[in-house]
Parts: sequence; C-alpha cells; structure tokens
Amino acid sequence: MSIQDISCGKCNGKNIKKDGVRETKNRGEVQRYKCKDCSHRFSIDDGFWKMKNHEYKITSCMNLYYSGVSLRKIQEHLQMFSPKNSHYSTIYRWIVKYANMISTLTDNLQVQSGQELMSDEMEYHRLGEQNWFVDVMDTTTRYVVASDYMKSRTIENLTRVLKKGKLATGEQIKVITTDGLKGYERVLKKSFGLKTHWNHKSPIIHNVVIASERGFNHKIERLHNTIRDRTKIMRGFHGSLESAKAIMKGMEIYYNFVRKHQGIDNKTPQEEAIPELTLSTNKWLSLIKLSKR
Repeated sequence: MSIQDISCGKCNGKNIKKDGVRETKNRGEVQRYKCKDCSHRFSIDDGFWKMKNHEYKITSCMNLYYSGVSLRKIQEHLQMFSPKNSHYSTIYRWIVKYANMISTLTDNLQVQSGQELMSDEMEYHRLGEQNWFVDVMDTTTRYVVASDYMKSRTIENLTRVLKKGKLATGEQIKVITTDGLKGYERVLKKSFGLKTHWNHKSPIIHNVVIASERGFNHKIERLHNTIRDRTKIMRGFHGSLESAKAIMKGMEIYYNFVRKHQGIDNKTPQEEAIPELTLSTNKWLSLIKLSKR
C-alpha cells in the first residue's frame, strides 16, 4: 500500500507522512504515520494490527493446518522453533479470525466461469448433531463460487448458497448440475430463475444426476475427496456453528487460492477464474492485506 492510499483515522485527511517506526517484541518494526492536518499519529491496520505475533508465523500456521497438519502437530512445531503463543487454541483462533476476514474479500469477487455449475452436499457431525457442507463449483475453472456450512439442508439454506453462486457468475451460467435431492428445483427457481424443467425459456437447464444410477461428476467428487483429506484431522467440529462455518470457509479459500490443481495445468482455480488478481507467494498474507484495503 502506497502512502497516497492511506487516510487519517481521525480526520480522514490524505495529507500523510511517515513518522518513524514502532518497535515490537515479536513483529519487528511497524511503520508509523502522521497526519499533517490534525497531527494524529497512527499505524495502519493491515490485518495484523495489535497482534502479538508476526504475520509470517500466523499465515504459516494457517497453511499447515489446511495442508493437513493437525493443531496439536502445529503446536509441537511452534514449541520447537517459536515457543511463545504456540498453544493449539491460539492457532485455532487465528484460523477462525483470518478465514472470516479473507471471506469479506473473496465472497464478493466476480469470476470468469464456464457455463456449468455443480452443487453437492457433504455430511458432517458437530456436537453429536448432523450438519451439512454445501458447495457450488464451476466445472471449467474448478473454482468454488459459493459454499456454506449449515445445520440442515432446508430450501432457504440451499437457496442462500446458490444465490451467492449467481452473484459471483452473473449471466454466464447455462447449466446447473445437482444430485436427486428433492427441493433443488424450488431452490433454482428462487436463485437462478428456473421456471420448469420443460420450459425452454428458462435461463438455465437443471441437469439432475442420480448418483446410484450413473455416478456423480468426478470433478466435484475430487473436490470432496480433497476436503475429506484435509478435514479428517479435525475429528468433528467441537465448537460453535459460527466457528465451524469459518473453518470450512478457510477450506474454500485454500482450495480456490492456494492449492494448485493438476486438472487445470497446475494452477489454482483463482488463476483461471480471476486472472487479474495478483497474489504473492504467500497467498494467505496477500489475501489478508487485500481484505483490509
């Protein structure tokens, strides 16, 4: 971020200059700024404001977790190389906090998709109750355009997810493929304007695939296998519904922006669906800082 992009938090002025640095115990030097109009001194909130730990430590823990390393194993690693603030509960709070922060950016991005979306559900258990993770994927770029973790697969919950997919893709979609779950026709009427399956004036075609007869599409099954590989370390969700939502939102972010896919020439789905978005090697860090602009 250049100094021209910074405004004073007190008077909202743009007449800003650098004004030394602030020494921190674990984060090194933090740049200070001063407003020439009201003399207010401040540091910018780049996503790590008032955090006790370095941004690289936090983002490396996030990447280890979504790569399949358990919280306890990450704790053991930190206790060997960076012992302060290394408890697994602290790491869990970082993951929840920054997954939610990044989602304020990623949930509002427009994607260049193909013509087909595919929606499916995965069963999870939290506190002994059956929950569901619902995701909607563009079959061309492998980009997950929408997802949500929910208590039940109601018409309202499914419609909310599909509406997010509609918002991300605009008018590009011609076909939506689902399994045989009853209620999808009503969901697509509310989200994409599906009239009836025989009405050729409908803006989309609803393609129903019965898993027991033909098998579901291998692309979304490959996505679900990846999610299962990563989430098996969680041994169920033991926290609140909101924290479970945040953990699974982080899984979506990892799949779209961090993990490379052999099926799309060893690229991330983001590179295919949002090529104008430039991220550094540390993609978690780039997304956090972009979410604060």
